[in-house]
Amino acid sequence: MTGPTAKADRPTALDRRSVMVRGLGILAAPAVLRIIPANAQSKTIKIGHVSPRTGPLAGFGEADGFILDQVKAIVAKGLESGGKTFPVEIVSKDSQSSGTRAAEVASELILRDKVNLIVASATPDTTNPVADQAEVNEVPCITTNCPWQPYFFGRNGDPKKGFTWTYHFFWGLEDVIAAFLALWDGQPTNKVVGGLFPNDADGNAWGD
Repeated sequence: MTGPTAKADRPTALDRRSVMVRGLGILAAPAVLRIIPANAQSKTIKIGHVSPRTGPLAGFGEADGFILDQVKAIVAKGLESGGKTFPVEIVSKDSQSSGTRAAEVASELILRDKVNLIVASATPDTTNPVADQAEVNEVPCITTNCPWQPYFFGRNGDPKKGFTWTYHFFWGLEDVIAAFLALWDGQPTNKVVGGLFPNDADGNAWGD
């Protein structure tokens, strides 16, 4: 949107913060706060975070430090639910661009750090093993930044059943395909495109 009305319609920093706090509360309350005993008002909500900060996929996690700082500032006073305020602690782990390492740190977050919620992002190498650990250990998990097909089918998901503890939000390969086909269609070429994909959950989904 442009013109004089754009500035008036644009939310202020305070508005954005309020929206984010409410969003985090809505996200956390159903899955996390029901796990916390009713009499444990001072119990800390621990959120585990996994992403590739080093290794060949480090580009995906390059902005994580900045984003985590913003989120920590937003939840610095805790989250309110049912008239109670719960402090929030975020524990972030580096998957090192390795599926094996992602599973290891997810297990650490769940079993050692006792997180109430685990989030992960960036390619099936991180999202899938983290989600698998969460599903097995019955811990709520939310993942993103991975097309839903390699996430769901890469985990042998059954569309009739889905998963119980793990949730994913991101666009699908059909959206990418539609966008790129529209771009390529406008170019004066022979309309032949080559693709090279790795033999893993991500590459197999893209190449299918």
